[in-house]
Amino acid sequence: MTDILKNYRTIEGDKQSEFEEEKSRFITNARFVESEGEALDFIEEIREIHKQATHNCYAYIINELPEIKRYSDDGEPQGSAGLPMLSVLEKENVRNVAVVVTRYFGGKLLGKGGLVRAYSRGVADTISPNVVCKREYFVVELIHSYTVLGLIENYINENDFLVIDKDFTDEVKIKIYVRVDEFEKFEKDLINLTSANITINNIKSVMLFEEN
Repeated sequence: MTDILKNYRTIEGDKQSEFEEEKSRFITNARFVESEGEALDFIEEIREIHKQATHNCYAYIINELPEIKRYSDDGEPQGSAGLPMLSVLEKENVRNVAVVVTRYFGGKLLGKGGLVRAYSRGVADTISPNVVCKREYFVVELIHSYTVLGLIENYINENDFLVIDKDFTDEVKIKIYVRVDEFEKFEKDLINLTSANITINNIKSVMLFEEN
């Protein structure tokens, strides 16, 4: 799997925003999804919630090779809704995001330019403040004696590694998350710090959200 698939910008969970333009109500719902199937299920979910709405336009980008990009104007003039929505997702460089902008018509036509601005705003207001990174980490187990515990704990704290678990028996076992791209340096640092009096087990890799 390439790095772009393992480390990417996205959102976490569900996000929503709403505004009114010329008496039309625009409601944006966005969700983190990991497949096209999940994106389509989300779109249908929003359509069911807002089945009385005039339009439920959508766009999504799925982090696969090749990348999957889809959009729909859902009855709005061609190019006035879905494509501008997709363009905002591309500008934010996010992946595994599906977004639906629901419009309840307020009685006044906005024109194609007004629609482009409104649908773009709906996505930008929802996505831009909520971008996070999905990044690959290793779950790493450290096994060592009590004599080097202070050195290791200081190193972990100074470098802001997230501790998962600690086990104190006749020896110390600490499990932490280490970014994949930082693991090589991490391993060398601890070997040098403890004069090689440590066992470092790379247990598995996981994908975690982190602030952008």
